[in-house]
Formats: sequence, C-alpha cells, structure tokens
Amino acid sequence: MTSPIRTGETAHSNFPAVSVILPVLNEAMHLKQSIATILSQSYQGEIEVIMAIGPSHDGTIEIAQDISRQDSRVLLIDSPTGRTPNGLNLAIAKARHEIIVRIDGHSEIDKTYIADAVETLEKTGAVNVGGIMAAEGVTNFQKATARAMRSIIGVGPSKFHTGGKSGPADTVYLGVFKKSALLQIGGFDERFTRAQDWEMNYRLRKAGGAIWFDTRLVVTYRPRSNIQKLARQYFEYGRWRRAIARSYPETVSVRYLAAPVALLINLFSIIFGVFLHEIFLIPVLCYIALITFGGLLVGKSWQERIRLPFILIAMHMSWGWGFISSPRKLMS
Repeated sequence: MTSPIRTGETAHSNFPAVSVILPVLNEAMHLKQSIATILSQSYQGEIEVIMAIGPSHDGTIEIAQDISRQDSRVLLIDSPTGRTPNGLNLAIAKARHEIIVRIDGHSEIDKTYIADAVETLEKTGAVNVGGIMAAEGVTNFQKATARAMRSIIGVGPSKFHTGGKSGPADTVYLGVFKKSALLQIGGFDERFTRAQDWEMNYRLRKAGGAIWFDTRLVVTYRPRSNIQKLARQYFEYGRWRRAIARSYPETVSVRYLAAPVALLINLFSIIFGVFLHEIFLIPVLCYIALITFGGLLVGKSWQERIRLPFILIAMHMSWGWGFISSPRKLMS
C-alpha cells in the first residue's frame, strides 16, 4: 500500500502541492515554451519545477538559468550523465512534494493538465496517471510524422498514442505519480536508457499499484525534425524493447514482434526476388502497397500522403532492426 497524498504547503489547502520534474538535455529549441506551459497552469496549489540539466551544448543551460532567475519556483540541479532515468531519479530525490509530475523539455501541457491529473489521482487511487502523447508538428515533415505517430498503422493500438476510453492501463505517457510509490519500488531503473517509463510502470503494477489512462491529460509532443533522426529514434525504441523482453519475458506480445517479423519477411523477399525468382517479391510489394494505402487514409493533405509511406517504413524497419540487433550487453 502506498501512503495517501500529503497536502504540504499549498496556496489553497484543498489542492496538494506538486513537484514538476524535467530531465533536460539539448532542449534549447523547445524549453522556454515547455516551462511556460507549466508555470501558466490553472492549478491553485503550490507548484515547484525541478530541471535536471545534462551536459548540453546548444544553449540549453543558459536558457534554463535565465528561466530560474526570473521565477523562484524553478530549481536547477546538475545531471552529470545527461541520461533520462538518472536525471529523473535526481529530480525525484530533490522534490519536496508527494505528487510528482513528469514533463519533458520538448513537451507542452494543457492549462488544466495538473489540476485534472491530481483530481484523477485522488478519485481513482492510482499511483500513476497519464494521458495522450499528442504528436504535433511545426514543419511539413514533422506534421506528417505526427500523423504517423497518432495512427494504428504507425504505432499500433497503444491508447496513449491513438486515444481511447479512460481506465486502467499497462503504461501511460510521462505520468503524474505518487512519490511514495516510486520510492517503494526503487525509482526508475537507470540501466534503461529508453523504455524506462514502461519498465517502471510494470514494477508499479507488480507491487499492487494501478496505472490510469485519462483522455483529458494531453501532452503536446514535437516529433524529430528529419527522417534520419526519426529512424534513429525508432531504432533505439526497438533495441530497448528487446531489453525489456529479456528482463521480463512474460511481457512479450505478438504486437512487439510485428516490426521485426515484417523486416525479416521484406528482407528475404527482396533477396529471393532478386536472386531466385521475381515471384518472391510479392510480400515486399504487398507491404509497400499496404503502407502506401495507409498513408493515403491517414494523411490529411497530399504533402502528408506523399511523405507518409517513407516515414512509416522508416519507423517500422528501424524499430524492427533495433529489436533484432539489440545486444545482450546493452544494459551492462
């Protein structure tokens, strides 16, 4: 059992104080706007913001220092490794309040996000609540990528990507936690460079806690700026999903095997089609046709429809190759 939410010092006694934590590394492009959406919340309780700053080289540190000077609610701490789970644990240790709100330096939250999350925590008794990773682009490439990241054909049926009914969930995007529940399971596992959210939520559920998905909790996410960075991102997702599978084999599902299986089928289809007989090209041609048709359905403009097949293929194949090539020493 986790301890009840402690109110702490609040502007209004009915609104528990919260600690917002951000692991920050090279976020100069989005950090000001991300923090602005936190500091302009409609929540009536006390808010402290803790940024765990990694060794950035794009002006992030100077921007963070300027923000902290202008608002006493913002505290900066050093995160020497710059790794997300390490920064999160450092910020959690520094947090003064029972409710921990996790945000990323390239994300933006709705004005009522914290108020809605605290209300959901109290009503459901969950140890972590979260909502939708609402990918939104600025450039044409980002807009098309956002469309892919919010579609079943792009990322599967995960509710925090594509939406759904509020209720219990295996995992949620970012999250609003009870600090006591996190400390009870030992915080984030710092071996996981990626997928640390999923892994942590799995341990919370095994410890008897509930994870709750709330459709009101919307976090704006900015996709990668080009296809090379997108492919690298999904390659890392696949590598670390394999690490999760090794650590918790009972969690492996058909959905996680879809991308690596598709990669192998397409690869063998091309090899056999080129060197043996063109009939073997049928599987890869079917895949390309399906992805192209999916892009036509998902895209809202012809610019998006043209880009989407390339984006979807990059996401699927990079994830699949990351899963297949993930080394056992990844977590060592």
